[in-house]
Amino acid sequence: MPIPASWSGPLLSVLRIVAALAFMHHGTSKFFGLPPFPMPAPLPPLLLAAGAIELVGGALLLIGLFTRPVAFIASGMAAVGYFMAHASKSFFPSVNGGEAILLYAFIFLYLAAAGAGPWSVDAARNRSRV
Repeated sequence: MPIPASWSGPLLSVLRIVAALAFMHHGTSKFFGLPPFPMPAPLPPLLLAAGAIELVGGALLLIGLFTRPVAFIASGMAAVGYFMAHASKSFFPSVNGGEAILLYAFIFLYLAAAGAGPWSVDAARNRSRV
């Protein structure tokens, strides 16, 4: 039995929330060492920028605020990260270690087009304007 079409909005929100939490933990790792992951100290400027996008952008995506522009920026950051850190190692993401960041790039690109879903601050703001 297929999933009812009426679930598409809530499932979009669930995708946004889960992806944001997973993305955000990369920023907390860079800035706070949670979860512990070896990082150079001090962080180079590119990692500082990536960490800020992961932490702040991830938090905004988590609550669904300014989802479209934030997701677009996060998608671009993930795409740049993939090509700078992974693509040169191998054509295949399973070999070059870039599967997760590649998925972030496309999930966030989708969210930039689709929006936050019904369980979001963006949706609540739009409801209050009507």
